[in-house]
Amino acid sequence: FRASVDFLTELTRLFQKCRTIGSVVITLKKYDGRTKPVPRKGHPETYEPADNKCLVRASDGKTRISTVVSSKEVIKFQMAYSNLLRAHMDGLKKKDKKSKSKKTKAT
Repeated sequence: FRASVDFLTELTRLFQKCRTIGSVVITLKKYDGRTKPVPRKGHPETYEPADNKCLVRASDGKTRISTVVSSKEVIKFQMAYSNLLRAHMDGLKKKDKKSKSKKTKAT
């Protein structure tokens, strides 16, 4: 869980840096532990990961950070991650409702 804590600390720094100008892109994807690409159909290889993992990446366009979260750590990571998102979502801009109503009237 130590790497996840470091990731969340760096993610907090990214959010603070991009609070006024910029954005942070976060991606999550299933990770099976491979570092090499999957072989083609001609060379079947049976590979079963021992543990389901999740690869979490974050970037602000310049800085990129990532971590791998195992299935044992998911609940702890999810709680800390959701608290972090709640704390830094206050900089979002409200959508204009007027522009939506004009588009519907035009069509």
